[in-house]
Amino acid sequence: MTTQDPVRTLTGETRPDNRLALMDQAFYAGHRASGQKEVMQVAWLYDRPIDLDGLKRFHQMMSRSLWGRLIERSPLPFGRYRWVAAQRSAPIDIAETPRPRAELGDWFDERAQLPVDPEQGPAWHVGVLPLTDGSTAITMIISHYVLDGLGSVVEVAKAIMGLARDHDYPPPRSRSRLRALVEDAGQAARDMPEVARALVAAAKEARRRQNDDTRKAPKPTTVRRGGDHHVVVPGVWVLIDSEVWDARAAALGGASNTLATGLAAKLGEYLGRRHPDDGTVKMQVIVSDRTEDDTRAVAVSFARTGIDPTEVTKDLSTARGAIKEALKTLRDTPDEASPLLPLTPFTPRRTWKQLMEWAMDDPDQPAVISNFGDVGSAVTCPDGTQCQAAWARGTNQHITEDRLERTGGLLQVLFGRLPTVGKISMSIQAYQPGGVTTKAALRDLVVSTLAEFDLAGEID
Repeated sequence: MTTQDPVRTLTGETRPDNRLALMDQAFYAGHRASGQKEVMQVAWLYDRPIDLDGLKRFHQMMSRSLWGRLIERSPLPFGRYRWVAAQRSAPIDIAETPRPRAELGDWFDERAQLPVDPEQGPAWHVGVLPLTDGSTAITMIISHYVLDGLGSVVEVAKAIMGLARDHDYPPPRSRSRLRALVEDAGQAARDMPEVARALVAAAKEARRRQNDDTRKAPKPTTVRRGGDHHVVVPGVWVLIDSEVWDARAAALGGASNTLATGLAAKLGEYLGRRHPDDGTVKMQVIVSDRTEDDTRAVAVSFARTGIDPTEVTKDLSTARGAIKEALKTLRDTPDEASPLLPLTPFTPRRTWKQLMEWAMDDPDQPAVISNFGDVGSAVTCPDGTQCQAAWARGTNQHITEDRLERTGGLLQVLFGRLPTVGKISMSIQAYQPGGVTTKAALRDLVVSTLAEFDLAGEID
């Protein structure tokens, strides 16, 4: 789905269709009902002070990008959500006190926990941190409900090249309440044939789930304490020489993405994520569906496979075959969720919460892996000059300990290639109840696991 066709209003005029895609509305409504808050984070590191004027120009361009929009809910409980133009953006936040390089990862984490609001705004913010060794870090946080990872990388690239453009979204509350009620009710009536077909599909899906006795809450690795206090999931930022990385991938019979998946599988093994049935670590590979001029907030599919971590440090050929087969299955298998999407506006908050609970109780406890691909100078010059390092990741805000224990923890690996600096950039987040619960423990695990692949890297 790309930019939607214009629609005709009550007065006969035409205007761009600013309704959220149904998947975008479902993603936001489901997370909102369950209390989840997800953000995307992009980070850069310079070995010198930055050009602040250049960063301000970049900041202004990002305000014109797809980041410069907000979600406006319908006054009808069953109405479609719409995109509206953000009226303001948060100013660049420059830290007054420099911090040691050893605290760079902590600062990235702190910035990722600062609030963003996809409805009231600002939905994104930028922070700058001078470091005591003379280097400078920049990081940007965007609500995941406004745009996903690859979409954000594309918008950053456009902004850096001066190609960001306004998307003609209307201002917030530009429709009167009466007009909004009438228009949204009319749209709901026109959608009824699709809704009826979706109800039939939902009934079939409900019967299938009733017969599915495998979807049970995973057993926690420790006795649950039921804590509902918020925690910051440990995360580390890794840079690896790309020539060394490629050489190891080739020597092990794989490619770059296979090596990253093998590394994730090995980490999963040490985090207690082997599946009890077949001993594999289940992997959820994020595949972008984004097309040119695509305005969706979330444009991804998921390929699921299992990787045996036993041999990945010596031979990646089996893992490579498993990934290839999973991607083929994804291409050849119809999306089970698509027939149900017309029900999105009619789904009550309680049902969304139940659906999210069901999704979290995934017995496979998959590790998530995402490849941002080759990231050139188009995204590595936020102040107009080339940085020395860059990273990206998706992360949770204010996740509770109870949820992490209930779901058996998490493991997420996002990676990409920085050809202008000759590095593989990787962000790794992990939490193992009763095990790896701190950044220091995760860092030690990543260092030792990289060593098993005859790799080493700079870790923040």
